[in-house]
Amino acid sequence: MRLLTRYIFKEIFLPFIFSLLVIVFILFVNFLLRAIDRFLGRGLDPFTILEYLFLNLAWIVALATPMAVLIATLMTFGRMSEDNEITAMRSSGISFLTIIRPALFFGLIVSIGLVYFNNFILPEMNFRARILSGDIYRKRPGLNIEPGHFIDDLPDYGMIIQGKKDSLMENIYITSKNNQETKVDIIAESGTLSTIADALILTLYNGEIQELDNKDFRTLRRIRFKKHVITLPADNLVLTRRDTSNRNDREMTVPMMLAKVKSYDKRINNVRKRLANYFKRATGDSLFPRDYEQAIQWIELARAQLEQDTTVASPKRYVKARRLKTLERQARNEFNLINSYIKSKNKYGVEIHKKFSLPFACILFVLVGAPLGVLARKGGFVVGISLSFGFFLVYYILMISGEEMADRNIVSPMVGMWTPNLLLLIVASYLTLHTVRERAPLQIKLPAFLQRKKKSPTES
Repeated sequence: MRLLTRYIFKEIFLPFIFSLLVIVFILFVNFLLRAIDRFLGRGLDPFTILEYLFLNLAWIVALATPMAVLIATLMTFGRMSEDNEITAMRSSGISFLTIIRPALFFGLIVSIGLVYFNNFILPEMNFRARILSGDIYRKRPGLNIEPGHFIDDLPDYGMIIQGKKDSLMENIYITSKNNQETKVDIIAESGTLSTIADALILTLYNGEIQELDNKDFRTLRRIRFKKHVITLPADNLVLTRRDTSNRNDREMTVPMMLAKVKSYDKRINNVRKRLANYFKRATGDSLFPRDYEQAIQWIELARAQLEQDTTVASPKRYVKARRLKTLERQARNEFNLINSYIKSKNKYGVEIHKKFSLPFACILFVLVGAPLGVLARKGGFVVGISLSFGFFLVYYILMISGEEMADRNIVSPMVGMWTPNLLLLIVASYLTLHTVRERAPLQIKLPAFLQRKKKSPTES
């Protein structure tokens, strides 16, 4: 059995790596095409661009790994079935469950690795990617000064040059803007432009400064210089890295999110206690409504009892009626606040369950891929990705739908995130059971272009 385990591990490992690289490449190219406009024209150095792309590889790997497991399983068992290795193993007395046991163990190893990745590596990389993306977004585009083009990106000044040799600008004309009290024009034979953390340094050589008073056009002052340095404040002209502790749900580990869930539970309990105190002051009873509809029912009941009680004097009756009306408004506001807290709490709950449900799907995809590979009897990559795409697409749609329903407080986070796995388990159990019994539950007919043309016995 150790020989069989090593053999199947070897057969499934290489297709898994190949499938993972192909899927990551496809998703990465799609992301790159959508995100390329975020850093083009902003004067970023290549290392910053590579860092941004590398940080966004985390969520791509997390998404691609389960699908790579399914494709690798399909390729491995499809190839083994096509070469009659599965038939030979069964003829030797090895059951199908024994054959797929190493593949299940491989899926378990991948699941454990993905759980660790989703809990510790993915949140940190998502956090750094978001911070870097925000820093890039706030960064001003780099000043690409070309001869003959008027530059309006300089703070308080506009500039045009007639020539440029490397970093040395020639025949420079600078004019002030923003309706300053004094109109300033600067002419220089040459100059250079450099940047520091929060400013531009413009160094001019052999020129003249002309200052014209906008209130009295008869006053003109001319200053000649051999060297003149202008410092222009320019926040975020170069990329500045922020360090913030604010994280969203996809940037937190499970302990962080559990602490958030606990804090929201505490807030919800405080609101419910406050609402119970409102009811006690208005009705005299310690009531604890479970939802807004029940609260309105109790308020209407208290209002009806007040109208039927003839022992209450008119001034006191008016005060109690006002309290009930105020209580109705307070109940509406408090339950809106509770619903808001529950939605925020569910958001973290969804992410907690997703960190475990998606890795667990790797094991289920082995149970789906092995029977499908045996039924298809084809082990190519095209066959594997063709058969697995439909299963993974349906699974992903169900997962997104469950996440959306949990975020809207329609279902619990556990139900929303684990229902796709439950449905996948049912399908996997059905396929595996019929494969163990050597009865095909369904006939898979491959397209003509995927089928190999078999030679007739008369052909040489």
